[in-house]
Amino acid sequence: MAAKLLATLTAALGPTQAASELRWFQREAKSVADIPFMVQRRVAGEPLQYILGSQPFGPLNLLARPPVLIPRPETEHWVMKLAERIPATTQSPKRLLDLGTGSGCIPLLLCHLLPQGSLRARGVDISEHALRLAADNAELCGTPRPSEAITTQNIFSVTRGNLLSPTFSDDAKIIPPFDIITSNPPYIPWDEYLQLPRSVSAYEDPKALFGGPDGLSFYHAIAALVCRKGFLRSGAIVALEIGHGQAQDVEQIMRTEAHMHDVEIWSDPWGKQRTVVAHM
Repeated sequence: MAAKLLATLTAALGPTQAASELRWFQREAKSVADIPFMVQRRVAGEPLQYILGSQPFGPLNLLARPPVLIPRPETEHWVMKLAERIPATTQSPKRLLDLGTGSGCIPLLLCHLLPQGSLRARGVDISEHALRLAADNAELCGTPRPSEAITTQNIFSVTRGNLLSPTFSDDAKIIPPFDIITSNPPYIPWDEYLQLPRSVSAYEDPKALFGGPDGLSFYHAIAALVCRKGFLRSGAIVALEIGHGQAQDVEQIMRTEAHMHDVEIWSDPWGKQRTVVAHM
């Protein structure tokens, strides 16, 4: 049976990838009878992470469930870099707001990397699927909610909110000020969304992908939020993942709409401009 399954995967993925994925299926399957179904799902185009139910993210191994956006290596890269830039101490804990938290990967990785007791993180998302997954990942990672924590622990909580709504802050019960704003918002413009591979468009939530006609809708909303008086503390940092060709536009939004004039652009390991980072 294994030879037949390998041949089926090879026809879809190529020999090297097929061999690796079959080994993963054999390792993760609850029973041998599950493996053909896993192969069938993969050949149909379903993302590997949804089939396995997990995705590595830095030193963490997070749960992955459809339709919540699967954490990507390029996001992991800039979050690891951001952790090195945050002067976090237990004497003065930082307050973090993650907009469009999805799986919770960004704040949970920062909670893991920064000294315990130095970070109080909150994730907001419009999707109930995402909020449940983020909460489950927090439990998996051992990151407590505020009501469960002791002072020597980093904490993470989730709340529902629509960033594009004029009542977002009230709906999501956002209480500023914040030291860190992070977001991997929906940034794919309509013309690119129509060209996405089926493995993305047919499985991952469109609300986590489509960023309006030009892909910039959420950056304008974030800028309008953070420019409010008292929303950011002095020395605050705003880190936003961006899509292809958006670096200059988002940099300009942060300068002219958020009124943050110390702005830099980080590239990912593949040489693509990936993150706009603005400082108060």
